[in-house]
Amino acid sequence: MKHIIVGTAGHVDHGKSTLIKALTGRETDNLAEEKERGISINLGFTYFDLPSKTRVGIVDVPGHERFIKNMLSGASGLDIVLLIIAADEGVMPQTIEHVDILSFLNIPKGIVVLTKCDDVDEEILELVKEDVKDHLKNTFLENAPIVEVDSITRRGLDLLVETLDKMEEEVPEKNNEAPSRMNIDRVFTLKGIGTVVTGTLTEGTLNKEDEYYLYPQEHPIKIRSIQVHGEDKNKAYAGQRVAFNIPGIPVSELKRGDIIAAKNSLEKTRMIDVKISLTDHSPNKVKHWD
Repeated sequence: MKHIIVGTAGHVDHGKSTLIKALTGRETDNLAEEKERGISINLGFTYFDLPSKTRVGIVDVPGHERFIKNMLSGASGLDIVLLIIAADEGVMPQTIEHVDILSFLNIPKGIVVLTKCDDVDEEILELVKEDVKDHLKNTFLENAPIVEVDSITRRGLDLLVETLDKMEEEVPEKNNEAPSRMNIDRVFTLKGIGTVVTGTLTEGTLNKEDEYYLYPQEHPIKIRSIQVHGEDKNKAYAGQRVAFNIPGIPVSELKRGDIIAAKNSLEKTRMIDVKISLTDHSPNKVKHWD
């Protein structure tokens, strides 16, 4: 089975989590504060299968500006992004900010999803579509398909799935033969189990009971158990969302951004090459040192 990772992006309260629930039947807002406030705070994860049998791992990111770090963590490593824009509000500040971030992360392709389309008339909807096209000029989403949906009435959801299914054909197969590598995006403890980490397996495979290394600490770890989309597995493959239990390491010694990888597959360095890009609407300028 082929595995791809699809993420959401867009302004707060534009219907990202509601759309994902409509597509998968599962909620990604699990924190009590998220349910109370009606907005996503942390990253949410779920999955569903396309008609082509490809399994889509979903990363639902928060849209609020206060949680932009969480959004940045979730957006890295996506194969396809769903840029969510509410038809009753149109392009908003976090819409633009998220497009900038996605561009910097070199996300290869995406679909623009207009939500809440049943809340506006056709004339307004056409004006919003034209405004969206204007704002996305000279971005990687300039020629992206625009799909009109309503998550409550389920308008356009079949077309969205069909569009996603067609686009995933262009996503290359992941490399299961490369050394294992996974960036941690969540760390927590479960009573009776211990430390659990989650992330998207970028390359290679992970096997239950095998030894790997935690970087940059260069600390050996052993995987006690593996779950993929809530199911116990003995092995995880590149492109899958993975959660696993690592005994003997307290949560305080782990953080988002740490890497689980094969032994001797990574090296520390004191020097990096950096390419700095500014958005077209940035007020700042890049200057050479004198």
